[in-house]
Amino acid sequence: MQKYPMTLAGERKLREELDQLKSVERPKVIRAIAEAREHGDLKENAEYHAAREQQGFIEGRIQEIEGKLGNSQVIDITSIPHSGKVIFGTTVTVINVDTDEESRYQIVGEDEADIKESKISVTSPIARALIGKQEGDMVQVQVPSGLVEYEIDNVEHL
Repeated sequence: MQKYPMTLAGERKLREELDQLKSVERPKVIRAIAEAREHGDLKENAEYHAAREQQGFIEGRIQEIEGKLGNSQVIDITSIPHSGKVIFGTTVTVINVDTDEESRYQIVGEDEADIKESKISVTSPIARALIGKQEGDMVQVQVPSGLVEYEIDNVEHL
């Protein structure tokens, strides 16, 4: 079975969502279904159908999260000795060779990726180009606008 890499923060976030779904959302939707049933004819009861749809979504999400957590490989980057090498979980500062523009990314699992927070998926083109390289290395990344060359300026274990 394939293991999915995940940071400690990513695992914590999924566990919090799972807890919220099980302890708050699930009981709330069960109460809503019970209330809607009390109103009689279920065929024309919009509240009942909406609550059942919500219940299906919640149960599906609970199964999805439990599956991800069950198949996750949690990596604590702070426990791995710093070597200057880009690996899963590291925060990498790169400099665009053409524009001198500096960018900073943390390489995370697919579910954790959020470009607004500068977290990129380990499967993204930039991350795939960076993984295994060292501080000072040059990498070329194929992006929609063409080929971009970066210099790896700094690798951090945060």
